[in-house]
Amino acid sequence: MSKVKYKFNKKSLTFDRVQTTMRKRLLYFFSHLSTGVVFAAVVLVLAYNFIDSPKEKSQKREIDQMKLQYQIINDQLGKVKRILTDLQDRDDNIYRVIFEAEPIPSSMRSAGIGGIDRYEALKGYSNSELMSETARNMDKILGKLYVQSKSFDEVFNLAKNKEKMLVSIPAIQPVNNKDLKRIGSYFGARVDPFYKVRKFHEGMDFSATIGTEVYATGNGTVSDAGPDVEGGYGNEIKIDHGYSYQTVYAHLSRIFVKPGQKILRGQIIGYVGNTGKSTSPHLHYEVRKNGIAVNPIYFFFNDLSPAQYQLMLELSSRPSQTMD
Repeated sequence: MSKVKYKFNKKSLTFDRVQTTMRKRLLYFFSHLSTGVVFAAVVLVLAYNFIDSPKEKSQKREIDQMKLQYQIINDQLGKVKRILTDLQDRDDNIYRVIFEAEPIPSSMRSAGIGGIDRYEALKGYSNSELMSETARNMDKILGKLYVQSKSFDEVFNLAKNKEKMLVSIPAIQPVNNKDLKRIGSYFGARVDPFYKVRKFHEGMDFSATIGTEVYATGNGTVSDAGPDVEGGYGNEIKIDHGYSYQTVYAHLSRIFVKPGQKILRGQIIGYVGNTGKSTSPHLHYEVRKNGIAVNPIYFFFNDLSPAQYQLMLELSSRPSQTMD
């Protein structure tokens, strides 16, 4: 039962009963209702923005844990990258050098992974960049590991053929020269005996009498044997040793081998002579790597002591005139 309300009348000095209309009642109700709605909305907004529900708290903990795990994974990927870089450096500068193999091109090691956008599914999240970066790092490492695995397979095959390779690479002097007195001219810029100008001498000249034995410096196959078509080298022999190495023996008086013949290191292949463009009897000897002449002085390690090798290096630095 609603309470009856009275109002004091100052004129009549009596209490008059207050009459409440329906309109006033409705206004009173809706004013209280709107106040309550506004208060509830304010409370909800504050609660939504500043107070987490138990579920939200749990989800935030999971997100923080996920971020931490991603950071840990990225740190571990960084360590793996450093280890992989060290393996790549050893592969290119140690293992492949030992087996005379070309290093893996950096463009091949750093080749990207195909696809329009491999990380499209990771977009649209608040932590998309973190997840995409981790995925990219992982893909790069997997790609480099694949290349490195293939490289080690190749190095392993080279190691199995190491003995064959070691007996094939030029490693001795082409004439008997234990006292090192037979070298008339070394590799490098020298004075041409015919034109009296400095020219690049692509081999070494070993002075010796006609008929001195000439030895193959490594196992291989004779690729050419006979007169030089240009005439400068006279009677010459070319041997393909495999592994991108070739040797040339020029100005010979006699040739004992023929094209296609298999040759062993130390085998007599001819005699020193004075044929072609030559000032006196000698052997012109060259070592070529991938068709480019390299200094033969670095390929006498099988029959020189360290002291003899050092002496040869000192002699090679002195000015001299070629014999062809």
